[in-house]
Amino acid sequence: MKRTVLTYCIVLAGLLSAESLEAQTLQEPLAAPMSRPAGENSSDQETRNDAGESISLLTADTTATRDTLPSTKVWTLNECLRYALENNIQLQQSRNNYLSGLEDTQEAKAAMLPSLTASTTQGFTNYPSTNVSDRNSYTGTYGLNAGLTLYEGGALRTAVKQQKLQNRIDALTVAESENDIRIAIVQAYMQALYAAEAVDVAVNTAEVSRAQRDRAEELWKAGSISRVDFAQLESQYASDLYQVTTARTSLDNYRLQLKQLLELDITEEINLAAPVIQKSEVLSSLPAKAAIYATALEAMPEIERGKLAVESAELGIRQAQAGFYPSVSLTAGIGTGHMSNGGYESGSQVWNRFNENIGLTLSVPIFSNRRNRTAVNKARIEEANSRLTWQDLQKTLLREVESAYLDAVSAQSQYSAASEKERYARESFELTREQFNLGVKNTVELITAQNEWASARQEVLQAKYLALLNIELLNIYQGLGTSTID
Repeated sequence: MKRTVLTYCIVLAGLLSAESLEAQTLQEPLAAPMSRPAGENSSDQETRNDAGESISLLTADTTATRDTLPSTKVWTLNECLRYALENNIQLQQSRNNYLSGLEDTQEAKAAMLPSLTASTTQGFTNYPSTNVSDRNSYTGTYGLNAGLTLYEGGALRTAVKQQKLQNRIDALTVAESENDIRIAIVQAYMQALYAAEAVDVAVNTAEVSRAQRDRAEELWKAGSISRVDFAQLESQYASDLYQVTTARTSLDNYRLQLKQLLELDITEEINLAAPVIQKSEVLSSLPAKAAIYATALEAMPEIERGKLAVESAELGIRQAQAGFYPSVSLTAGIGTGHMSNGGYESGSQVWNRFNENIGLTLSVPIFSNRRNRTAVNKARIEEANSRLTWQDLQKTLLREVESAYLDAVSAQSQYSAASEKERYARESFELTREQFNLGVKNTVELITAQNEWASARQEVLQAKYLALLNIELLNIYQGLGTSTID
């Protein structure tokens, strides 16, 4: 199972945000605002109340945007997972491959049963010589033949066992494809939620910038600040509005990615449910890393698939070795025929020509141009490769579990630290804004405090969704369902 690049996308987005904030802009991908998780609304709402009427106007605009999508289906994560598992084209093809393998098993079993064939031949012969009394002759033959392989070095029984193992491997391949789809959907959904929640930060930042711009305009008209100070706040507000527009476009792209994973029609739109994520869910305790890996070894289908592939390869060696053994087959049949000018009526000929036969065939391989030896050697090489593949699958799973575990623990620590940083940054900004209104702080100090607060909020979001993503990955590795996002 391959982990995609969502983790690095979130980290990169956070780094770009930090760099752009130093340049007095917010460079985080955002989109139309969604409702905030519980526990994070209060501080944002207080800021809007402090900012005044201009903030409520911007909020009304974003609410109107949400109201324009009444007919769009709201998708939860579990609904996305259920829909994808039922409708994904690649998964349906994988299931069809499994069904095709079942047919191969039935064919392998039937090869051990007797075969029975019926045949008839009708012929017409013309004699151009004038010395014959009847120039035309009609003939007919009829036969019923049966055959049974009594012994073939165990090749037929081995083929049945090998095909049954292949059926189990195909079933595990289906389960592996389902896990791959789960991971892809979870990552895409997380990325969209991250962008949607980040847009709230950008919108709130733009609202605060508008309030500061309006307040600065009053101070400028009153002669309390210079035109340069007012222009700086206008520029900051314009920059924040640009980031909101960029963010909405970015979120639309994330929704499109999720829509494509679900393989929805071009006319269908997708809107995500905003889950209520508690702080306790982000900081939920994790089992021991060794325990997670031990569970994953039992739960992940690719590990069992690798083990069965080794068993199948061992049977392949036995199958190849059967070429050195003799084979014994039994044949039996009945037949008859007739000829138009044979001197008897057709019915009498059919009875008189009626015959029965039975035979036993022994075939002993003496020299096969090294075909059997080559087949055995290649089967042994295939068995060795199957064991290496099985070991590689276990090591790959170990790396993924360790990486997800470390990322989850690290993100949880970062989330706790970033939450404290965000709280102090918000307090610092509020104090700086009050002092700016009193003429104690200048414009640069106000903008710097605002950007530091916005940067801290982005760091909280980044750590939050990195933690949630890796917790969900660990759940999938353990064969569990989604637990942090409903």
